[in-house]
Amino acid sequence: MPHVLLIEDDAAVRDGMELVLRRHGYAVDVAATGEEALSLLDGPAGEAVELAVLDLMLPGMDGFEVCRRIRARSTIPVIMLTARGDDSDIVRGLEAGADDYVVKPVTAPVLEARIKAALRRAESLPAGAEREEHAGLVLDRAGLTVTKRGMPVALPPTELRLLLELAASPGRVLTRDQLLERVWDHDFLGDSRLVDAAVGRLRSKIEDTPARPRYIQTVRGFGYRFGPI
Repeated sequence: MPHVLLIEDDAAVRDGMELVLRRHGYAVDVAATGEEALSLLDGPAGEAVELAVLDLMLPGMDGFEVCRRIRARSTIPVIMLTARGDDSDIVRGLEAGADDYVVKPVTAPVLEARIKAALRRAESLPAGAEREEHAGLVLDRAGLTVTKRGMPVALPPTELRLLLELAASPGRVLTRDQLLERVWDHDFLGDSRLVDAAVGRLRSKIEDTPARPRYIQTVRGFGYRFGPI
């Protein structure tokens, strides 16, 4: 039974989503504020949480800061909820560490599909050599670990899957649509913000100078290519 943390301040929306998720077989913890959610994650109950659904517009500590703090202490997938679908809000949320987003009001099938896709990303990873070394960056597919010059690099499932997907085809350009399909498992294509934000976060962790990346190259007008230079 997958365990979801739902962080939403609107009681009616929160109750409705909780009911839907429980009916579909999820265990659900709820929080009305960011502070309450972080306290739960830091306690014994937090060990069971496998994914967070996070509203961006929360009282007190907003969802952007909550997302950053979740990401600092956990690699669980985070799906953010935004009421407006505003480009700047979506980009800020993705840059804060969210793995995916949905625009409210969201239907139950869409929310469940996104949750299932996020959980699959955490369980199923691209095939390839069990252990690869690329100019000091070591990818261990069997152990699901990444090290750089012997130091561990902590990556949440989406970023880990993205790195392994790119590394599985070194030197080959993968388009944003290909990465959306393979990494996010979406049944629709076209939102390159998910890819670009995840690449940006990944570069900040594996590159010496993210503005001049060595491992993940941008191929303008097409997508990204993995290959240390």
